[in-house]
Amino acid sequence: MATMRERAAQGLKAGDTFTLTRTFSEEDVEAFARVSRDYNPVHFDLRYAGAKGFEAPVCHGLLVASMVTEVGGQLGWLASGMRFRFRRPVYLGETIVCELTIVEIGVRGRARAEARFTNDLGQVVLESEVTGYVPGSEEKIVLNAMIEEGDPTNAIR
Repeated sequence: MATMRERAAQGLKAGDTFTLTRTFSEEDVEAFARVSRDYNPVHFDLRYAGAKGFEAPVCHGLLVASMVTEVGGQLGWLASGMRFRFRRPVYLGETIVCELTIVEIGVRGRARAEARFTNDLGQVVLESEVTGYVPGSEEKIVLNAMIEEGDPTNAIR
């Protein structure tokens, strides 16, 4: 089965779907806080999270949403817009499945995709719409060359 990067190099089309699964850890939340400087106590303190109505500290919403950027990075998608609807909290240790489907690709590679994120209970935790540009013919040539070279910039091989 072709990787996401290989599928992008072959050419993307409306209806293509990509799925990622990730379990968020305490280390992920701490690393995201360092990078984003978001140290809201709802992500770290049980008492504060409880006062907000949560069972435990919750993952940063944008950390969970970053699964969309992981797919985009694999595809060489250049985003121009993102919209998120946070439906439920995501707790440490939960496994989240992100399913992104390309809805349309127009002229010059302008595209729109929708993503749905579910937890291990099958509950929708996040919905997203992403707009941007899929790789054109020149970029696909480069992606194919990168793949032949071992894809040195791709963390997922």
